[in-house]
Amino acid sequence: MESTRVDRWLWAVRLTKTRADAAAACRGGHVRVNDRPAKPATSVVAGDEVRLRNGQHTRIVEVARVIQKRVGAPDAATCLIDRTPAPPPEASIPVARRERGAGRPTKRERRELDEFRARQGRLG
Repeated sequence: MESTRVDRWLWAVRLTKTRADAAAACRGGHVRVNDRPAKPATSVVAGDEVRLRNGQHTRIVEVARVIQKRVGAPDAATCLIDRTPAPPPEASIPVARRERGAGRPTKRERRELDEFRARQGRLG
């Protein structure tokens, strides 16, 4: 059965930009293989589940094929099965937003914002 290091596989399937980033994620505790913390040298084989926390996002992928060298994006996509759940839906309550750099609201805009917030407080 063919296997490879988890840091090398993460880099090869383009889940991290560099192999050094993949190794650092492993050392930092951001990678789990089959619900166990993974060191950079942890072996992965086809069928393993790999969880990678990258910033605020967690990717859950299943190893479909083991590769050791970086390949093109279409080929890399065939080497994993993405099991990441869909993100939660955005809040359905409308939020008053102003354009960035628009400055302070005018007196009229401020009254409209206060009225809007008061209506939201009564509804919710």
